[in-house]
Amino acid sequence: MAKKLTDDARRQALATLSGWEEVEGREAIRKIFQFADFNAAFGWMSRIALLAEKMDHHPEWFNVYNKVDVTLATHDAGGITDLDITMAQAMDRFAS
Repeated sequence: MAKKLTDDARRQALATLSGWEEVEGREAIRKIFQFADFNAAFGWMSRIALLAEKMDHHPEWFNVYNKVDVTLATHDAGGITDLDITMAQAMDRFAS
């Protein structure tokens, strides 16, 4: 099982991510991705879904047209782990 990051490790990891922020009231990170249109957003989600299955680590997300609102947390660890940071980095790479 993945271990929850310490406060210092979480802050350091977040400093390396662009546009991700901590979710108020829970140990999670969030980012809203915006794409050219629905097709681009859905294509990105499909690529991330394949990665999520491979990692066995699934995002919480909500899609409306060209926007995807993503929240990442490792539920069985009770907070943010290296899995969330790795997933966030991949999401950013796939979105560019």
